[in-house]
Amino acid sequence: MSNLNSNHNHSHNQSNLTTGLKKSVIQLMRLGVLAPMLLATPALADLDAFNDAYDKLVLSSGTATVGQLPPPSTAQKQKIQQVLIGAGMAAPIADIVPSKLPSMYQVTLAAQGGQPQPPLHISADGQYILQGVLQDNPSPKQSTPPTAKPSQMLSGMPVSASLRESLLANSSQLKNITSDASFYHTAVPGVIWGITVEGMPFLTNMDASVFTNAEISVIKNGQFSGLDSQFEQRKNQYILSKLNEDDLVVYPATGAEKAVIYVATDINCPYCRIMHNDMQQLNNKGITVKVIGFPVYDESQIPMRQIWCETDKAARRQALDTAMQGEEVNLSCNGFNDINDSPLVASQQLAAGLVVDATPAIYREDGVPFQAPYSDPNFFPFLGIN
Repeated sequence: MSNLNSNHNHSHNQSNLTTGLKKSVIQLMRLGVLAPMLLATPALADLDAFNDAYDKLVLSSGTATVGQLPPPSTAQKQKIQQVLIGAGMAAPIADIVPSKLPSMYQVTLAAQGGQPQPPLHISADGQYILQGVLQDNPSPKQSTPPTAKPSQMLSGMPVSASLRESLLANSSQLKNITSDASFYHTAVPGVIWGITVEGMPFLTNMDASVFTNAEISVIKNGQFSGLDSQFEQRKNQYILSKLNEDDLVVYPATGAEKAVIYVATDINCPYCRIMHNDMQQLNNKGITVKVIGFPVYDESQIPMRQIWCETDKAARRQALDTAMQGEEVNLSCNGFNDINDSPLVASQQLAAGLVVDATPAIYREDGVPFQAPYSDPNFFPFLGIN
C-alpha cells in the first residue's frame, strides 16, 4: 500500500508484464483496440439513479455479493493454461487459485532465474487479465459493500453512491484515497478501477481489502490485444459528458460544426501553445474545441486558477489566449472566498479520471483519445474530417 500512502505521482503506472508474454502485450496499445460500445446521452444522465436502483434490485432479489471464486476444478485449470499458452505465454505455471479480486483466478508463475514473478489474475471467462501483486489494505473494515452483483454492462461507469461511500470508509488509512477519489466499474464484475485526485490509478475489490496498480488487458481471439479500450472509452465519455460547460473555455466551430473535441491544456506547455495558436484554423474547419484547464506544471496552478475565476466567458477566453502567448495575466479571484474555489478546481478533479499524463490531451466527444502528437497527419482523419 506504499503507493497509495505516498505523495502524488502524475505518471500513469503500467502493468509490469512477465518476460514470457508476447511482444504485443509488452507494447500495450493504450486505446483503440476494440469496437466502441457507447451509451446514449440519456443513459449517461440517468446513471446515478440507475446505479442506485440496480443495487436495490439485486439486494431485494437476494443475489449474493460478488466475491472470490471457488477453487478451480482440474478442467478449469486446464482451460486457463490452454488460454494462456495459446496466447503465447511461455512462463511455467506453478499454481492456479481463486484471486482476492472478484471473478478472477490468480495464476502463480514459476520463479525465473531465482526471481519470483508477479502473479497473473485472469477472469473466469478467460477474456480479461492483469499482472500484479495484490497489496492488503491496512485500514480497518468499517463498511460492508452493497449486496450487489455488478454486470459487464456497467464497465466504464461510476459506482453507485452507496458503494462509493463504502469504499471510502474502508480506505481510512490510505491518505491518497480521499473524498475526491473516483471509482468506476470494470468489465470484470466486482473489480473496481479507481483514481486519486492526484492522478494515480489503481484497482481494488468491492470491500477495498486489496489494491494493485496493475491494469486490465484483453484476450481477444486467443491473443493478448492490449488494454481494455472499451472500458477507457466509456469512462472517458461519461467524464466528458459530466463536465460543466461553464467551467470550460469553448471555441465554437465557424459555420457548420463537423466535430467536437475536448482538450486538456496547460498555459506553460509548449505543445499546448502550438495547438492553441491553430485555434482559428481548427474552428474554420468546423471543429468546436472545448478546453479543460489542466495545469500540470507547478508554475501554472495559480495563474490558471486566476484565469478560470473570470466568470465572463469572453473575458476568460481572452485571458487564456493572452496566457498562451506567453504573456502574464493578472487577474484576481474577486467573488470567490479563496483561489481554491476557482471553477478550474472542480473540472480538474472530474477530469482526473481521464488519466492525463501529457498535455495537450485530446479527446473526441465519444471518449476516444488521440494517441499521437497534435501535428500528426492522422489528426483530421481521426475526427472524420478530410
